[in-house]
Amino acid sequence: QVELVESGGGLVQAGGSLRLSCAVSGRIFSIEAMSWYRQAPGKQRELVAVATRGGTTNYADSVKGRFSVSRDNVKNTVYLQMNSLKPEDTAVYYCNADVKSTDLLMWNFWGQGTQVTVSS
Repeated sequence: QVELVESGGGLVQAGGSLRLSCAVSGRIFSIEAMSWYRQAPGKQRELVAVATRGGTTNYADSVKGRFSVSRDNVKNTVYLQMNSLKPEDTAVYYCNADVKSTDLLMWNFWGQGTQVTVSS
């Protein structure tokens, strides 16, 4: 009954910015970690950024200083602000959440993915 819906992807020129959003809905007791992954064609899915419920964040080395992850715990939404985009950032970006359901069990969920394309 938990669903993650992503939005905000699109086509942008190198050096531009995009903000991705991921809204989590359903029978949620709490959301622990909210993360962003990405997968480029022919590549493995990689972790981009993590935001814990306590507010700590972690980033892949490739995006440090350019990307910023944040979350709104009232709206159950996580954001990924992407600045100074490079063509190598082109990928499908996936939201991921560790969710404690109303029956107090932990589950992991994935969003459907949103395409980010950075042109040179």
